[in-house]
Amino acid sequence: MAKKRSWLELTTVFALGFAVCIGLFAYSIFLDHGYSYAYLIFNTILATIPLLVSWRLANILKTKRWSDWEPLIWTFIWIIFLPNSFYMISDYIHLQGMSNRTILFNVVMFSSFIFLAMFMGLVSLYQVHSELRKRLKSKTAAIMVALILFGCCFAIYLGRDLRWNSWDVIVNPAGLLFDISNLILKPTVYPDMGRMMASFFVFLSFTYLITYYSARAVWQRGVNDLAAHIHKHQRD
Repeated sequence: MAKKRSWLELTTVFALGFAVCIGLFAYSIFLDHGYSYAYLIFNTILATIPLLVSWRLANILKTKRWSDWEPLIWTFIWIIFLPNSFYMISDYIHLQGMSNRTILFNVVMFSSFIFLAMFMGLVSLYQVHSELRKRLKSKTAAIMVALILFGCCFAIYLGRDLRWNSWDVIVNPAGLLFDISNLILKPTVYPDMGRMMASFFVFLSFTYLITYYSARAVWQRGVNDLAAHIHKHQRD
């Protein structure tokens, strides 16, 4: 019950955060930006997908093995859409050339959307990581998380520089595979790829470590408080 309540509270916070972002976007329209930044809303909606999928996956895994077809399908969907949560960091590139009159407001608006998307992605990753730790050794689960983050960095490069989207895995797999094979076979043709992926990997790993150990600390404190509460009632 306590865990369900925590997730409900977290969902409420995300909903409020999205409302704040929408409010900032509405004010940007008033500042004569029009609807030119509407892609921030669309990208944030995409960023919610991995969080919703990870919640669904965790519920399925309560009664089914991960190797069953249904958890595998949801895992595949999660892996495809997770990079969208972190991709929004690259939206800062659109701040170039903006008017000095509104640049600070734009930084706040962009950061609000990006932080919300990032945090949803990190929470989603933490939930899947928790499920992995139930079934694998901690070191093995950590390696898998690192590989997932590395894959996200590669997907961010595909999205920002080569303009591929998550749904292209379904609608244009041949074209996507052609570009990926080109990247692997001719890495020197894409000199920025390694630098971009390395910087994103360091940043995402760092932020996830903070999220992971913060969540663990809060969870452990909750367990300790619950144990103390039970012990007190037993004494009474």
